[in-house]
Amino acid sequence: MFKNNKQKKEDKEKKEQQKNEEKPKKEPISPDKNQFLLTVKEKLHSPSDFIVRSVSDNMIVVYVDNLVDNKNLNEIILTQLQEVEETPEAIHQKLTIPEVDIVDELNKFIGDMLQGAAVVHIVGHEKVVVAKISAYQSRGLSAPENESQVIGSQVGFNENLSTNISLIRRYITNPNLCNEKFVLGKQTKTSLSLLYIHGIATEEYVNTVRQRISDLDIQDILDSAVLAELIDDNSKSIFPQMLLTERPDRFCDGLLSGKVGIVVNGSSMAILCPYAFIEFFQSREDQNLRWPIASFVRLLRFFAIFTSIFLTPIYVASLTYHYEVIPQPLLVPLSESRAIVPFPPIIEALLLELIIELLREAGAKLPTKVGQTIGIVGGIVIGTAAVQAGITSNILIIIVALGALSSFTTPNYMMGNVIRIVRFPIILLAGFWGYYGIMIAICLMLIHLLRLSSLGAPYMAPFYPPRFKQWPNSIIRLPITFIKRQTVNSRNEDSNESQQGEKKVAK
Repeated sequence: MFKNNKQKKEDKEKKEQQKNEEKPKKEPISPDKNQFLLTVKEKLHSPSDFIVRSVSDNMIVVYVDNLVDNKNLNEIILTQLQEVEETPEAIHQKLTIPEVDIVDELNKFIGDMLQGAAVVHIVGHEKVVVAKISAYQSRGLSAPENESQVIGSQVGFNENLSTNISLIRRYITNPNLCNEKFVLGKQTKTSLSLLYIHGIATEEYVNTVRQRISDLDIQDILDSAVLAELIDDNSKSIFPQMLLTERPDRFCDGLLSGKVGIVVNGSSMAILCPYAFIEFFQSREDQNLRWPIASFVRLLRFFAIFTSIFLTPIYVASLTYHYEVIPQPLLVPLSESRAIVPFPPIIEALLLELIIELLREAGAKLPTKVGQTIGIVGGIVIGTAAVQAGITSNILIIIVALGALSSFTTPNYMMGNVIRIVRFPIILLAGFWGYYGIMIAICLMLIHLLRLSSLGAPYMAPFYPPRFKQWPNSIIRLPITFIKRQTVNSRNEDSNESQQGEKKVAK
């Protein structure tokens, strides 16, 4: 039974009423020093790192240790407080800190303290001065680990939001670069920034992302990958609809192409959307290589993806149902290789694929040096022992190893995981129905991909709906002189026309 419009309105009103009830009531600030300290300690549950510094008989500074910058606290705030009139307005004008506010609500400045603010309380006043001097520790800038490239920038994002924003602004020195801040998570109060270039990004996509973030009602958010899943068009799909990248140059390239970006505090991965299926197989380094080399590498990447997904299922289907497609010179050694194998091809293939995945997962989770050793030695030892024990054939060892190697050519980690997983149901269908099973798997996958969207944009663009002008640069990398600043599904047509007009004027 579908709900009618009246029921939907009632449900919406109930949700809004619940949200209003959940909002904390406004609590005044006590003008008495002892009562003020007692209330703050109760709110913070008397933590051991709660510090109280007395400036005078009527003025104190309270903060949480290790969250504030002690240099700014001692050299600026405490020094300037000794030379100012003891009123919130005078202190607000005197302090030479970029972020200083006067607050008259208890819960608000408690949240600021937990984000690295020092609070100045004056006896007899129901307002406090909040000076934000946070000193969060973060690792230094380093090369990206999951998206390495030979030619191009070697700097990646870190976990500090302000550092990441500064990296982006170094690439894009444009006043049209918009930065909208949000706070998510009732428990974590995680800060994030919505970034886009005004006049280039499609307003519909910006409004969609803004609305989805505003509608979220969650307790915590600790990473951008969680946020991407929450605001996806279809969070139940195995295919990612938003790109997670740790490269500032790739992120800025997306913004310049009309995409919308999100940077989350505490995460080294930024989000780009909307993103089409074909774009997950394009690397930022493709733009830095000469176009014939980049085109060859991109075509090689597509061939490797096809090999990784379908090579093992074709082996299983051919040996189970379609011996006639195997060339005669290959049929004899293949039969001799499988003569002592007690399992049917489907069991043999699934067993070996699982062993490869176990080795890959163990190598990824162990320390770097140990992980590399486990991957190489484990693969050689287990492969040799499996052939000698008659569990699998030599040819299948080569096919599975080639498929695993091909899966590593995918430049995006999230899409690489998808390719690893979709092989297994295709192998099962190939073992049950042969080539017909493979065709069924391809049809089901295409149907699912055609139904997907990213921020409402078609996921299979530019192939569906067909945009023939964008096909060449999606499959190969055209020379830069032939490439318009037009991505698969996210560029304002007006901006393209304006760029062309500017070029004509320049000529």
